[in-house]
Amino acid sequence: MNQHPTSSQQQLASAALGLRHVFVKKLAVSASIGIHPHERSAKQTILISLDAAVTETHGDTDANLEDVVCYESMTKTIIAIVERGHVDLVETLAETIADTLLADTRIRHLHIQVEKPDAIEAAESVGIAIERLQTA
Repeated sequence: MNQHPTSSQQQLASAALGLRHVFVKKLAVSASIGIHPHERSAKQTILISLDAAVTETHGDTDANLEDVVCYESMTKTIIAIVERGHVDLVETLAETIADTLLADTRIRHLHIQVEKPDAIEAAESVGIAIERLQTA
């Protein structure tokens, strides 16, 4: 289902392509994540951001919630994934989030960033970012 985008596919919002930009910035979630013993014994705050290119609905000025890709619903999905239990790698978490969200075929392109702000004392934050495309 997932592919890496080409440069022509990276535009997240485009009237010409009928795409809307839906985003969540730095969702703070308490997570059991990491490979170190101290990360296995205590939860830590992670920050999750996502940008999604979604297919616009017709007549969307009067759209109902069920007609749109909802950032609140995506946020609840992310929290539910994190609450499933311990994950060793931020890469695994990002891929799981991408696979789950891309089950909604209205999401055409997805950029996910997972940050661990307390992992490296001298850094504001560390983590990974992935981009995935809907292929269905």
